[in-house]
Amino acid sequence: MAKTVEIADLKRIAKRRVPKMFFDYADSGAWTETTYRANEADFAKIQLRQRVAVDMTERTLESTMVGLPVSMPVALAPTGLTGMQHADGEILAAQAAEEFGVPFTLSTMSICSIEDVAAATTRPFWFQLYVMRDREFIYNLIDRAKAAKCSALVLTLDLQILGQRHKDLRNGLSAPPKFTPKHIWQMATRPQWCLGMLNTKRRTFGNIVGHAKGVADLSSLSVWTAEQFDPRLSWSDVGWIKERWGGKIIIKGILDVEDAKMAAATGADAIIVSNHGGRQLDGAPSSISVLAEIVDAVGDKIEVHFDGGIRSGQDVLKALAIGAKGTYIGRAFLYGLGAGGKRGVTEALEIIRKELDITMALCGERDVKVLDRNNLYKSGLETKPRMAQVKKKRQG
Repeated sequence: MAKTVEIADLKRIAKRRVPKMFFDYADSGAWTETTYRANEADFAKIQLRQRVAVDMTERTLESTMVGLPVSMPVALAPTGLTGMQHADGEILAAQAAEEFGVPFTLSTMSICSIEDVAAATTRPFWFQLYVMRDREFIYNLIDRAKAAKCSALVLTLDLQILGQRHKDLRNGLSAPPKFTPKHIWQMATRPQWCLGMLNTKRRTFGNIVGHAKGVADLSSLSVWTAEQFDPRLSWSDVGWIKERWGGKIIIKGILDVEDAKMAAATGADAIIVSNHGGRQLDGAPSSISVLAEIVDAVGDKIEVHFDGGIRSGQDVLKALAIGAKGTYIGRAFLYGLGAGGKRGVTEALEIIRKELDITMALCGERDVKVLDRNNLYKSGLETKPRMAQVKKKRQG
């Protein structure tokens, strides 16, 4: 793989190696992609507070997310069709995350199944749940995640209906993909990708085919997926999901203070401030622009995590300083996967870790757990210090 020094390098390589319809699926937002672009751009409005002549030795990035130890507070976000960025993509990403000491989150809409990933790893991973109309399938899906010893359930609430993604419509992408002459040409011009796909049996939604009632092949899967996302999903559903799961639960898709308060009241272990990578409601605010007010509203009641637009270790630091206790990367690791498989995912994590470590040092800090708004300057986003945080830091 070509020399890479930042996530953008992995993106350029992945774009050459992954068929356009699948690369665009990962690298796109809804409608005009205004929110998708804002997720990245709004990080630049936050300025870091540089400190000098302080002891920068013996730095540590180790932390916890929902009580579980992590080598740095960064998890791999749940992403659909990961196994179409690279053959056996979910397995490779999970293995890279395990070796790195960070959580991997398997999507309901993964190509490799829960059982596939469990058989290929030695430590528990997390599982992300979409609530479908077929409740029996959901009951069984939760039970399968428990049987695989997944250590947290990530319940996504912001996809009751599918946002309109123009690139997918123009590319003719469907679930499952229907291969037209245009698609076949895209694949034929990526021989390395094709070779990987020829050498794997995992080419459909592994958590669904053979498990959902009446879904035994690709043709029946298409009909099933078209009608299964449940617009009736409500806060009352969180209760029975939490009870059936019985373990740590994280609620993903929170972008509003009132929703954050509702989520905190459910007894969940954490929430993820997220707009689904700008793939649902175009015109919604960027995730980073609402993080501070959500942390201020519920940060003492529930652990707050962050997802959306992270492309560097500096972005991670900014989210942590605002008040997030954990962060997620989706596209950043997908670029690595598309560029170089497992090695590419590891490289993406290494880039994030190095940038986070160096930035933390130049901000005059040695422990990632003590970052707060005192490490930031007020800028285009509201990042005023929380008095409790500043007081705690001064006492420390």
